[in-house]
Amino acid sequence: MISAQPDSFRIIFLGTPGFAVASLDALIRNGFQVVAVVSAPAKPAGRGLEMHQPEVASYAIQNHLPLFQPEKLSDPAFLEKISALKADLQIVVAFRMMPEKLWNMPRLGTFNLHASLLPQYRGAAPINHAIINGEKETGVTTFFLKHEIDTGDILLHEKVQIGEDETAGALHDRLMMAGAALVVKTASLVRDGKINGTPQENIPADQLRMAPKIYKPGCRISWNNGSRAIHDFVRGLSPYPAAWTVFLSPDGKLQEVKVFKSEPVAANHEARPGAIDTDRKHYLHVYCHDGYVKILELQLAGKKRMSTGELLRGFKINEEWHAE
Repeated sequence: MISAQPDSFRIIFLGTPGFAVASLDALIRNGFQVVAVVSAPAKPAGRGLEMHQPEVASYAIQNHLPLFQPEKLSDPAFLEKISALKADLQIVVAFRMMPEKLWNMPRLGTFNLHASLLPQYRGAAPINHAIINGEKETGVTTFFLKHEIDTGDILLHEKVQIGEDETAGALHDRLMMAGAALVVKTASLVRDGKINGTPQENIPADQLRMAPKIYKPGCRISWNNGSRAIHDFVRGLSPYPAAWTVFLSPDGKLQEVKVFKSEPVAANHEARPGAIDTDRKHYLHVYCHDGYVKILELQLAGKKRMSTGELLRGFKINEEWHAE
């Protein structure tokens, strides 16, 4: 159990996945009094469908923090229990939509941590979309909640550079730690009355980039795009939910393939987009309109993730195949 001398400032923390654990842990280690944690209910997972706790809930259980896991955040019994805790502030990291009765309950309100530089990339998947769009910079932002999603007054933000070949997974981990530090800093300033929210910049709609939730159909690679755009698409979805394509054999068989790592190559050629070039041992290239993409790590349906060399040693593919 993590121990720290708490102060009298009372916080309720709301979050679900591992991204939120770093912020909760940072609050505890910095001596904040977290009087309750709210997370999603446990769900069956795996082949045995055993009940699986969200990462935030597991952290709360391991560290003996009061835990609430309501099915509905609008449940009157749950709201009554939260109200009785008389929290000064609520902090939200990677959670779900909340009713106003909940986020408006603490005397100092509720602030949220978002993994982008708001107002850009409002939505559920800011990390993925920033990389997919080829951004060189992103960051984390804390802001007070209000009715419209991700539109509340900004408290603080921290800029983070995006590596040229950085994946969403790697950027997720860096933003997770940057966000944890920003949550602690924001909570301290709110507690001490040394910060006021600033309205978000009013950016024209045609210049505003959104970050909606990503579904599998939207993860399919279009080989009609340029090599750099395809590479950004692959790394922006790696390792999850993963970009994918379909390999079509000469006899018409389809093989769905997830692509986790790639390298763009600009080159003049006359091949049609999706055409495959391979030595059948070490490399696998797929042509696009301005060059080709080296496929470096991939996964066949039902198989493990592997390098291209590993795949080619066990899966026969040649230039007569095509990526769709």
